[in-house]
Amino acid sequence: MEAVTFEKINHYGIKVFENDLYIHIHNPGMLLMYDCNFLQFKKNPTLTEFTKVEDYLREFHLKHDQHHLKFYFPENETILPEVREYFNQLNYHASRLELYSIQPKDFPQIKENPEISVQSITEDSLDTFLKFQYELDFKYGLGYAEQRQAQHRRNFYSDRFQQVIAYYQDLPAASVDLIITDDTVEIDGLIVLDAYQKRGIGSMVQRYVMDQFMDKTVILVASGEDTPREMYRKQNYQYLGFKYEVMKVNE
Repeated sequence: MEAVTFEKINHYGIKVFENDLYIHIHNPGMLLMYDCNFLQFKKNPTLTEFTKVEDYLREFHLKHDQHHLKFYFPENETILPEVREYFNQLNYHASRLELYSIQPKDFPQIKENPEISVQSITEDSLDTFLKFQYELDFKYGLGYAEQRQAQHRRNFYSDRFQQVIAYYQDLPAASVDLIITDDTVEIDGLIVLDAYQKRGIGSMVQRYVMDQFMDKTVILVASGEDTPREMYRKQNYQYLGFKYEVMKVNE
């Protein structure tokens, strides 16, 4: 299998423009999802280059009533000092993303807990999954939640996706989307409700994924500032690289 890089990570947008400096990704059906509408730099921009691209993306987004700017920088490269200073001055939020992978055989064995049940979504459980996701997404607004519902439905009927839900004492407690390729499975959006944290549910969900896809490499992206990345390291995930994302809302 070829080396796993950030290019393996799924995005729900389409390429609308590309040149030597960047790739522009846009999703007209998911305008409120920042991760679907962004610009990926192919090489580190100078400050002059960045401000020109910034103007381009701002104008494009305003035409679509979008009020955010999001940029990804090249893998395993730091942002140039003059550009980073510009971000500080204009109140951009910069964060470091880290890419991890694991072979399912290397994931630790988990003691079974009869109070936890992990299942793939079927026609019979789709409504439960959609309701669970809607309640999570609604805190970002009605429009966002409705766009996400449409995406979840599309994913359910796609061979590239598998949706998983976990129950604690028969109540929905966690969920995850799996994005499947010929040689990898991406864990995307793994979330455990606050009320069910520290009960081993997240680990049980991952164990379920490992058991379902023993012949594939499991990959995920973690925030470099969040504590889950330490959990992934303890679970034998291997660190593969990083890249920076930069965003500003309400331009």
